[in-house]
Parts: sequence; C-alpha cells; structure tokens
Amino acid sequence: MKKGLVSLFLIKLKFAASSALATIVDYFLYLLLESSVFSPVISNLISASVGMIINFAIQKRYIFTLKRKVATVFLISVLVSLGGIGLSTLFIYLLNKIAFFNEYQFVTKAIVIGIIFNYNFYFKRFAFEKRFLPELNKRND
Repeated sequence: MKKGLVSLFLIKLKFAASSALATIVDYFLYLLLESSVFSPVISNLISASVGMIINFAIQKRYIFTLKRKVATVFLISVLVSLGGIGLSTLFIYLLNKIAFFNEYQFVTKAIVIGIIFNYNFYFKRFAFEKRFLPELNKRND
C-alpha cells in the first residue's frame, strides 16, 4: 500500500508540474482578457480552452501511459476538460457575486484552479489509463 501511495504522490507531482505551464498561460491570459477586453466568464472560457490544449499535449507526452487510441483519449480528455471549464466558469460566476472576489480576480482564479486540479487529475487519468484510483493493494513481489 505504501508503494501505491508513493506512486500516486509522484504521478500527482508530475501532473502538477506539467500542468504548471498550461495553468500559467490560463491564469495570465485570463487576467489580461478580463482586465482589458472581456467579462470574467468569457475571459475564463477563452483562457481555460487554451490551457486545455496545452495540457493535453503535455500529458500525452510526459505523464500518462496511453491505453486507448489517441483519438479516443483526445475526445474523452476534451470532454473532461470541458466539464472542468464548465465547473470553473460556474465557480468564477458564483464567486464574483461576492464583492471581495469580484474585486480581486487573481484570488478568484487561484481558488478555482485549486479546486479543479483534482477533478482534472482523476478524470484525465481515466481518459489516458482507464483507471481513476491507484492500485494500493497491488504487491510488486
């Protein structure tokens, strides 16, 4: 079980590190669009979509082992990402009803990114590897 937990920690760490680039692009693109062009909701839809494409490319290459056809993985991954974008947009919308979050968009977006991280990890893992959870009881004797 200890090896399973260590393995889960390491893959989440790699996932977090690889997602950092996509998240940075998403975050700063959101702030740029929100401050100069669009509403918070539209800005989030655009920035999260760009982040989604970057994330898929990185995860396919460096994080997960493909256990499905690439087209299938991409379709599932896009659906998962769209779910994450929908949830993050809903959270952005709801948080912006609170004056503090409406005024401090950098805090709002950071909170939403934190919430969506785990959603994305487990559902993307399913998309690529056909599993959600680690095999904690598997022994490597």
